[in-house]
Amino acid sequence: MTVILSLGAYRLNDRIHCPGLPLAVYREVAAHLCQVDGVVVELIPQQSQQFDYRLSQVDSLRIKGVSDSDAARYEQVQQILAYYSDRYGAWEAVKSDNTWV
Repeated sequence: MTVILSLGAYRLNDRIHCPGLPLAVYREVAAHLCQVDGVVVELIPQQSQQFDYRLSQVDSLRIKGVSDSDAARYEQVQQILAYYSDRYGAWEAVKSDNTWV
């Protein structure tokens, strides 16, 4: 079962994106999340066919391994995402057609 975060209109198993977030910070977020026991993070490469200097080399990330039955891990993931959201902007869900919600 997928968990719905209160931080936005997305689910943990969905792809999420933070506009303007640089590659290094995406990697930092992924490393931070992977410290939570059982959490796996997949970094999705940029899908754009045209170069844009303002775009990160990472398009989005997908968080797996957190269920609604484990409140402690769920809360840790929420806190980590909130930390980065406070500093870099809101996380947005990415639709399957690569558009943001």
